[in-house]
Amino acid sequence: MNFPILSSLILLPTIGALFIFFVRSSNSQYQSSKYVALFITLANFFLSLYLWIIFDKSIVDFQFVEEREWISGFVNYKVGVDGISILFILLTTFITPICVITVNATIKNRLKDFLIAILILETFMIGVFCSLDLVVFYLFFEAGLIPMFLIIGIWGGERRVYSAFKFFLYTLLGSVLMLVAIISIYWITGTTDVIKLYELGIDAKYQNLLWLAFFSSFAVKTPMWPVHTWLPDAHVEAPTAGSVLLAAILLKMAGYGFIRFSLGLFPDASLYFVPLVYTLSLIAIIYTSLVALMQEDMKKLIAYSSVAHMGFVTLGIFTMTQQGIEGSIFQMISHGLVSAALFLCVGVVYDRLHTRLINRYGGLVSIMPKYAIVFMVFTLGALGLPGTSGFIGEFLVLMGAFKKNILVATIASLGVILGAAYMLWLYKRIIFGKLINEDVKKMVDLKRFEIVTLWLLVLPIIFFGFYPEPLINSIEVSVANMIDMNDLDKINKLALGD
Repeated sequence: MNFPILSSLILLPTIGALFIFFVRSSNSQYQSSKYVALFITLANFFLSLYLWIIFDKSIVDFQFVEEREWISGFVNYKVGVDGISILFILLTTFITPICVITVNATIKNRLKDFLIAILILETFMIGVFCSLDLVVFYLFFEAGLIPMFLIIGIWGGERRVYSAFKFFLYTLLGSVLMLVAIISIYWITGTTDVIKLYELGIDAKYQNLLWLAFFSSFAVKTPMWPVHTWLPDAHVEAPTAGSVLLAAILLKMAGYGFIRFSLGLFPDASLYFVPLVYTLSLIAIIYTSLVALMQEDMKKLIAYSSVAHMGFVTLGIFTMTQQGIEGSIFQMISHGLVSAALFLCVGVVYDRLHTRLINRYGGLVSIMPKYAIVFMVFTLGALGLPGTSGFIGEFLVLMGAFKKNILVATIASLGVILGAAYMLWLYKRIIFGKLINEDVKKMVDLKRFEIVTLWLLVLPIIFFGFYPEPLINSIEVSVANMIDMNDLDKINKLALGD
């Protein structure tokens, strides 16, 4: 194709943000800004859907590659997609318009500025998943901090400034070493082009230090234990749309980085540090699940559950098996849908009662039956019930883990039980029980736009739970190629003593 479809996907939200910026600020124009943002994000979603349809799933190479000289002799603007990255682009463009739809109920001031921040953030997120140059990836990866910092710091809760700075400092400091590693890679190989680096390979004597440098950034963004403490604060203080984007997309950028760069560029180091990743992943799965059981704030509970679910993701990636990596990707897509839905559900009741404390609710099934139904679907998706997308990812991850280490897989399986415990406990306390509080009795069921947004998430969670083949087909060839290209099967066999 001569049409630069990936650059269009990256730039379209920014063009929309510039258009909104130059619209005059009046009450009527604020609504116009929302319609412009919705039109732009929907156009981007349909463009990404078209990209997925015309994408050839049987080809192992990157497709729709665009390359232009940027910094002569050093960095090229280079973007492209394979079966892995295209799903994250689709997830990003699907979630963003849902966030735009919800802004009227959640954002009471400076709506135009908020929409601009969301659109700019979408540009950076899509750029991360398209980048085929380390410097371009780094710029998009770090630039996403700025709009999210503003979203939390301006439109967040009472402790928004503290949470915004904690989020910014954790993630920025974690990425400084990655920048040093990218410069080192250029010094070692003479290029930052990802495709060329795959072909050249990186000398094993450099891989361990470079892997740790990238890990310092990805571990914070995932987030892995013990550098996860910024996430609950950020989620609690962020507005609903901010929490949705943070949980559904931003956390996945690090998981994608582990696959694309940690495994792709440093396979020997990845094997060497498998015990470290397994240990941190298991602690995240078990410990944060237990912490989630103790929470009285709905958002904090869901935030800790995200840490546990991302523990399954990192575990699956570093099994370095077909099932494990496919499972981790599927888990990230599923968690993006489910976590977005759960935070939207919290936003629904928070807008009515202005509290996230679980003990303030109870008995909602009698006054909000529509809400109880969709919340049940998302709860079952979060705990990985068969028939929901959450089951597929966890099942594949555990299959890959059992191939590598039965003890690790057994311990990780306990996380599934704990996940069911804290999610069902949350549902029971909010939906069932006696309807005691007078202010709760006055709450009304889902409004029309809430029904639309929540059912837009119900459908893919159930559809991919019963029919995961479209997603599996997209990633199967790319994952198999990554395993073959880096001799991960051979590395695994040598590690097992075969």
